[in-house]
Amino acid sequence: MNIVRVLLSIVVNCGNNSDEILSLKKALHDSFAIKDLGNLKYFLGIEIDHSSHGLFLNQHKYVIDLLEETEMTDCKPAKTPLSSKIDWTPKLLLFTIQFMHSPNSYHLGIVKRILRYLKGSLSRGIAMQKNDHFQIVGYSDSDWAGNSLDRTSTTRYCTFVGGNLVTWKSKKQSVVA
Repeated sequence: MNIVRVLLSIVVNCGNNSDEILSLKKALHDSFAIKDLGNLKYFLGIEIDHSSHGLFLNQHKYVIDLLEETEMTDCKPAKTPLSSKIDWTPKLLLFTIQFMHSPNSYHLGIVKRILRYLKGSLSRGIAMQKNDHFQIVGYSDSDWAGNSLDRTSTTRYCTFVGGNLVTWKSKKQSVVA
């Protein structure tokens, strides 16, 4: 039932028609055993900040907890998750397999770089703004055999509701078309 609470919180905080919001709450209450617990503040590691402009979703607390667990709270932030000097395209698959079977200090360095990047991105998140429409818009793209190793394509899509990003995905195709 937490997903119902998340959806209701988004509608309540991003909607501007109080009669429709009350109608939605009543319809959900009639269909499900729910009670109004007020504004959602934290769900699945995501913090939800409420304002008059809408919602701001971030993972500040989750990242802080991760940095504390790895004893990296005092580390220097990095601007990018990985070094731009390395060509990762042909190495990524081999890197993943090698890391799973025999991790070493090189791999640890990469993990630490990612944690330093996360520390530098604590204030980033997703803004869900109040808009006067709920138009659904979707975009998709494919790179057509963009992987230089196996010539497979990567397909991507994203969906916006009321101008707010609500879904996104990037998937490597399993076969060459």
